Amino acid sequence: MASYKLLLLPGDGIGPEVMAEAEKLIAWFNAQGIARFEIERGLVGGSAYDAHGKAISESDMALAMASDAVLFGAVGGPKWDKVPYEVRPEAGLLRLRKDLGLFANLRPAICYPALADASSLKREVVEGLDILIVRELTGGVYFGEPKTITDLGNGQKRGIDTQVYETYEIERISRVAFDLALTRRNKVSSAEKRNVMKTGVLWNEVVTRIHAAEYPKVTLEHVLADNCAMQLVRWPKQYDVIVTDNLFGDVLSDVAAMLTGSLGMLPSASLGAPDARSGRRKSLYEPVHGSAPDIAGTGAANPIAMIASFGMALRYSLGLGDWATKLDQAIAAVLARGIRTRDIAGDQPPNATTTQMGAAILDEFKKLA
Repeated sequence: MASYKLLLLPGDGIGPEVMAEAEKLIAWFNAQGIARFEIERGLVGGSAYDAHGKAISESDMALAMASDAVLFGAVGGPKWDKVPYEVRPEAGLLRLRKDLGLFANLRPAICYPALADASSLKREVVEGLDILIVRELTGGVYFGEPKTITDLGNGQKRGIDTQVYETYEIERISRVAFDLALTRRNKVSSAEKRNVMKTGVLWNEVVTRIHAAEYPKVTLEHVLADNCAMQLVRWPKQYDVIVTDNLFGDVLSDVAAMLTGSLGMLPSASLGAPDARSGRRKSLYEPVHGSAPDIAGTGAANPIAMIASFGMALRYSLGLGDWATKLDQAIAAVLARGIRTRDIAGDQPPNATTTQMGAAILDEFKKLA
């Protein structure tokens, strides 16, 4: 029986509530003897700031470095709005991404048949939607230097954020996108702003070269990022894999998320480079949604994105892809039965709390198992 080390970082707001539902699945795997998951728990975000004065402690970073996968809930909330910028809750996630070398962020946008009417778009536009956004995660404007606010006097200030990309960063994220496309519908759309940004010119050049040299059988198209956003709400099913930089990936993945009806539905994976000896990647899995402090503690949170994030861990880090498929099928079956948390209930009253949705998915999963 394979053994894996998991670090659970529930975070703030609804993070602990949705993480609890993923933990029930982990416990079931252990009880069945399918795999042995050794669990460590830590603090991140506002909860870590309250305990340690920083967004993640050194000891929890060490646990993350030693884990086979990190499961991450959500961070932030108005309670920490005025803490120093360098220790704000989001700094914990940024440090995890940087120190673990998690350069590839995978954000699927899948519209389950039972939820096609929950989208703000027409059923025919989103029904059957299955796209994957591959976002470069450790470069670009979020990490570029200088990053400053300068007092110019006379009540004026200047804010500077720097967009920086090097060739190797674009090469490696391109290869991830092309490799994934080979397992899907064989198409990659590369989104940038080469018409106004030098980094976009370089991005286009490098992606084109990698495609021609290594992946000529994959269909490649280039699209300006703002046009890509428009096309996502016009006819999203034209896309398969979209590869883009850190800033545009942040925006486009949230646009794609809402096509499916709710941010509470969508998972994500952040992956590092394969280890030279074992082939394993450092990895972190998290729901796309935020900490939603307004509904924390009410039982209204949708745990599907967190559960599906665990499913992505099964597929990409833990060698249990068949079980990941079963978990996806269990989620679809629960939705087909009409079980709804508040965010996906539409005009009808919700009929499931966080724990009830988690229990329903676990029950369906057990049937499939």
